[in-house]
Amino acid sequence: MEEQKIERRLKKEIELIGGKALKFVSPAVSGVPDRIILLPYGKVIFVELKAPGKKLRPIQELRKKELEKLGFDYWVIDSYEEIESLLKYIKVQEY
Repeated sequence: MEEQKIERRLKKEIELIGGKALKFVSPAVSGVPDRIILLPYGKVIFVELKAPGKKLRPIQELRKKELEKLGFDYWVIDSYEEIESLLKYIKVQEY
């Protein structure tokens, strides 16, 4: 399964629950996550998408730690099952 297919599925599923899955590009800062998930009531989740089995690069690990330290949720998704886990998490958190 390709990363692009996972990314398209994530975008579709987030839109179905009333959110936005915006592409995140920051030319001046490397290692930022691929998507910013914007949910109702101002909730934000950062998502890094990977091909199945691929790991974060060291700079991505650093950005993950920085964002989590600021209190943001950060997910690494490499499968449709991980998308389902994220959707369940969103429902439990009442986003």
